[in-house]
Amino acid sequence: MLPWLWTIPALPFAGFLLLVLTGARLRQRAAAWIGAGSVGLAFLVALAVAAAAAAGSGATLPYSQTLGRWIDAGGLHAAFSLYLDALSLLMILVISGVGFLIHLYSVEYMSGEDGYCRFFCCMNLFVASMLVLVLARDLLFLFLGWEGVGLCSYLLIGFWYRDPRNGAAACKAFIVTRIGDAAMAVGLFPLFTRLGTSDIPALAQAAGAQWMRGDAAAVAAAMLLLGGAVGKSAQLPLQTWLPDAMAGPTPVSALIHAATMVTAGVYLIARLHALYDLAPLAEAAVAVIGASTLLLAGCSALVQTDIKRVLAYSTISQIGYMFLALGVGAWQAAMFHFLTHACFKALLFLAAGVVIHAMGGEQNILRMGGLRRRLPLAFWSSLVGGASLAALPLITAGFYSKDLILWFAWDSQRGAQWLWLAGWTGALLTSVYTFRMLFLVFFGAPASEQSRRAAEHAGPAVRIPLLVLSVLSIVAGFVETPRLLGNITLFSRYIAAALPDTVTRAASPGMEAAIEALAIVASLGGLYAAFTLFIRRPQLPRRLAERAAGLVRWWRSDWAMDALYDAVLVRPYVALARINRRDVVDAFYDGVARAAAVAHGALSRSENGFLRWYAAGLGAGAVILIAIGTWGRT
Repeated sequence: MLPWLWTIPALPFAGFLLLVLTGARLRQRAAAWIGAGSVGLAFLVALAVAAAAAAGSGATLPYSQTLGRWIDAGGLHAAFSLYLDALSLLMILVISGVGFLIHLYSVEYMSGEDGYCRFFCCMNLFVASMLVLVLARDLLFLFLGWEGVGLCSYLLIGFWYRDPRNGAAACKAFIVTRIGDAAMAVGLFPLFTRLGTSDIPALAQAAGAQWMRGDAAAVAAAMLLLGGAVGKSAQLPLQTWLPDAMAGPTPVSALIHAATMVTAGVYLIARLHALYDLAPLAEAAVAVIGASTLLLAGCSALVQTDIKRVLAYSTISQIGYMFLALGVGAWQAAMFHFLTHACFKALLFLAAGVVIHAMGGEQNILRMGGLRRRLPLAFWSSLVGGASLAALPLITAGFYSKDLILWFAWDSQRGAQWLWLAGWTGALLTSVYTFRMLFLVFFGAPASEQSRRAAEHAGPAVRIPLLVLSVLSIVAGFVETPRLLGNITLFSRYIAAALPDTVTRAASPGMEAAIEALAIVASLGGLYAAFTLFIRRPQLPRRLAERAAGLVRWWRSDWAMDALYDAVLVRPYVALARINRRDVVDAFYDGVARAAAVAHGALSRSENGFLRWYAAGLGAGAVILIAIGTWGRT
């Protein structure tokens, strides 16, 4: 089955092409079958490939497949090659599996929308681009998928393009991530010029052979590639695009946050772990960026009133946990949290979509309340997803993955106590803002007429994804448990074939128990704080917000990052553009245009409609040509 690996990205891409070519003539039902069906088939092939790899039939991992030669010039040999190992297999299963559930949900959720076929067309291309990104063996091929993901995010965030705000959000996402993309593109040059290859496995071997740990070239390349990862994964200081990306339809938000774009940076660093092992400064920067991002985003999530923006900041924070794990060398912990996060974050966004539909498009959580009985499907799905996000102990997937990150932040040789403290504080904040959202949306009295009249209308296409993701948000955590809770190591043993083990300080079992106990305290303490603030004493948050109005505005505005960029970058650039509007280069081309206009005016006078003047012109031209020819011979 492994030779069929190429069909996994090819199927959604074929769906994209079919929808592009025939979409104008298709009914919604046919577009849904093509859009969701192509991704579903890709997931089935991925399952078959996983089964074949597990059975060792035909070929074993890692497995490579070359589809054709792309570039062969100047010593650069780039091919359309696919590479399957434990890491890329995990990625394609999550992308195609969660992606299919989101597509299935979209069949009903987007029904009746203008551009229904266009929606599935872009979603198919999004999934295909992400699959290319994670399967690519060559960095240039990976960069092709990387750019495809960026293009699709622009198209989908601005799906409702008639609203100028949506177009602005799409442009912002594209431009901000392009900053990171440019850094990544520059980072590819030293890798090729110094190591002589863009093939990822060969590059890892060459880097280990030619560079010592701390080599300046390795640090420079790793830092530039980190710029690309920061942009795509919405980490400091390029995180500002993601909250505004909520302008797109809710299924788009789910796909971006759970299975595609924001996890691309995590995958890139994990895939190039051999390079980051040689660049301790870059690796430390990954940890610092992750720790800082998870704290800042957690504070911002505490004060948001839009349900989708709460989830957006939670994604920024949770990706920060993955960066923290990558930065301390806990590769398996980062990918374990990627797996659990994909399940519970997709669940939360899809459940939020049910709430928004039932509320007639209202997204302000302060205008909700009391929806627990009116929207039982959305309530139970949100409760399961929220509990996993808040790492409710023992019974949720998020607890086991986040606990593993906190443990390695403490015990890893590259970890530090302050990194653990940042992660623990972030866990406390996560629990508070998650249960704040749940209590304001589903508990208490209805806060508006929409919440009093809200009614749930969810068919099988919506219910099935929510049910499956709810189960996964619980059971996915039991593939890796700590020593004190069963010591199950299925995930770490699986991913060890592609990623190295974490080097630890071998702390005592008592210390591990204390760290786990503190993780439980963070989760339950946040739940208790949210219950006290928003159920028992709901007037207290209002008083606190009034007394700290400036801080609330600062956090709500993403720590005024947009205002900072506007003052430091946007306004000076616009001012310079206005000053330089009539520069020398423009004057030259303006002169060429004016000369062409004058010549046109002069020649147009010869077109006067008198036949004798045309005949005279032909005769004069013939005489001139004969004279030129005669003169040339003499």
